[in-house]
Amino acid sequence: MIEEQAVVIRTEGEQAILELQRNQPCGLCGATQGCGISLWSRVFGQRRSTFSSHNQLEVKVGEHVVVGVEEGALLMGSLLAYAAPLLLLCVGALLGANLSDVQSSKDLYAALGALLGLFLGLISVRVYTAAQRGTGRYQPVMLRRA
Repeated sequence: MIEEQAVVIRTEGEQAILELQRNQPCGLCGATQGCGISLWSRVFGQRRSTFSSHNQLEVKVGEHVVVGVEEGALLMGSLLAYAAPLLLLCVGALLGANLSDVQSSKDLYAALGALLGLFLGLISVRVYTAAQRGTGRYQPVMLRRA
């Protein structure tokens, strides 16, 4: 289970709206200097990460909690978000290149096939995540009060 601290910013019925607290390194390497991710966040500013979770701990606004996501769900979500569009991009490029009979237009067909494959990959990820939204598989859960 991957854990992170969050603060409750509001409650809506049985749901709590949480905001991640990012005042530490990400945990991959522990480095705060020279990290590309921290550089981008300084350039573009910190984006607030808010999400909802079932309020099984009955927390109030302002309380700090520890939330967790299963490693398998995070790995599968990352693989789906990155690998599926990339795979379909490559398949589209290969199919597009093979559709052309004229050697001079193979690159154009390959580029169009790659764009179509990328678009279909992004759409398929969007459809899959919309279908999985109600299952709770990729939803962070509140583990305990911090």
